[in-house]
Amino acid sequence: MEKMNNAFEKMKMLVGIEVEDEHQQPAIEEDGNSFSFMDDFNRQCTLTTKQSILVFFHPIKFGITFTFGNLLALGSTAFLIGPKRQVSMMLDPVRIYATAIYLASMIIALFCAFYVRNKLLTLLAIMLEFGALIWYSLSYIPFARSMVSKIMVSCFDTEF
Repeated sequence: MEKMNNAFEKMKMLVGIEVEDEHQQPAIEEDGNSFSFMDDFNRQCTLTTKQSILVFFHPIKFGITFTFGNLLALGSTAFLIGPKRQVSMMLDPVRIYATAIYLASMIIALFCAFYVRNKLLTLLAIMLEFGALIWYSLSYIPFARSMVSKIMVSCFDTEF
């Protein structure tokens, strides 16, 4: 764990984040243990209220970066398993509809962000893309989509 903390400190210095002096003692929790790596990581990854509602103030900018991030994620999995296998898995009969909806939602989000430039439509396209991403991701987990469908039906069933 000490090696991981040292590596994290070096990474902070490379990025330009201030690092505590080695002379200072690490913060101690109530039970006497020093903060773990994940506690330090979570403290560094906090967003202000203004930053966390970026989507509502700048949905076009967020939509573009979110969609390109999704495209990069698809490209990274294609890099890991190979483009031919990636395409064959995406076109598998089990997930062909989820893939089509996911790719269409990315195209719609980019279209709304670049050409329409309407904040409300872009925000709706981002929500559609996020839902399609979840549904597409669930298609890789056996029985996950049927389980989520049953849970949603039971939660929103209006019959008593």
